[in-house]
Amino acid sequence: MTSVSKTATSRADLQGTNLYRVAIVGAATLRGKEVAEMLKDRNFPAVDVRLLDDDESLGRLEALGDEMSFIQSIRAEQFERVDFSFFASDPQSTRGNWKMARDLGNTIVDLSFALEDEADATVRSPWIERVSGQSVPPQLQPGPVVAAHPAATVLALLALRSATAGKVQSFVATVFEPASEHGQKGMDELHEQTVNLLSFQELPKNVFDTQVAFNMLARYGPRSAPSLDSVSQRILKHYQRIAPAAVNPSLLVVQAPIFHGHAFSVYLEMEKPVALGDFAQALTGDHIVVARGTDEVPNNVSAAGQGDILVALARDANRENGVWLWAASDNLRVAALTAVECAETMTASRPRGQIQ
Repeated sequence: MTSVSKTATSRADLQGTNLYRVAIVGAATLRGKEVAEMLKDRNFPAVDVRLLDDDESLGRLEALGDEMSFIQSIRAEQFERVDFSFFASDPQSTRGNWKMARDLGNTIVDLSFALEDEADATVRSPWIERVSGQSVPPQLQPGPVVAAHPAATVLALLALRSATAGKVQSFVATVFEPASEHGQKGMDELHEQTVNLLSFQELPKNVFDTQVAFNMLARYGPRSAPSLDSVSQRILKHYQRIAPAAVNPSLLVVQAPIFHGHAFSVYLEMEKPVALGDFAQALTGDHIVVARGTDEVPNNVSAAGQGDILVALARDANRENGVWLWAASDNLRVAALTAVECAETMTASRPRGQIQ
């Protein structure tokens, strides 16, 4: 998007334009890279995108649109004259730096979940706001916005659309967690464990504190953080914040030996039987694609790189009111889409092209 020379020019010539300045904290992380890509894909009106990260990533070149940009250190001056700061690093980094950005007038969008319990923070999912008709009034000085957990967004959208087919009496979901939810370190550990198992070598366990490769887990080792229980609690908390009127799910989160993409097994007990065709029609819409044939059963690979939730339906064999949903989504893509759409909805509250 910008070279160094173009950035310097843009800082001087933004007055009266319809452009914004953006910072991505954690630009070298999986989510940070996805946010940068999403800003480009959605043509977000950003003239100056600053890539920031910790010392390990300093000086690294990252693609930014059609150009390359260096990752720089997180310093107060990097947040000067910035409109939107996306925090995509680890929670500790977010907690240590977000107030510095806020005090310089930045609008904060948090993908690390570090700010979810701040007094003036809001957990948001524009997908759910549109489906449920929620209106978010513009604020001249908004508190930090936390992009809802991608699994919470998926489950809430499935619940709200299912409710248009009939009354949902119960909602039971199993979420299969990918290693990428732990960032690049989680991906690397799963890869190294897989290689080491096949070569009969000792397994690295710095992230999960247990064997993940060729395994399914309902609990990590005691030294791993965050725990699967805390992940489950966060998904439920975010679900209730973004979709308070939807039926609450009974939820189990399982760590799967997969690198990327959420998978969901969902059981819905309806008040009355609903034809699968009618159910599919109720689900289909923005961000949900329902498989029509047996050759189109969703999986993590087919969902990769997509901004849609892929869903297959099946009738329960023993209960005529029961419907099973098998779904897959790109966890990083959904998270980045949520964050960037949150920023898009807040552009109305920021004076365009004004030097701050």
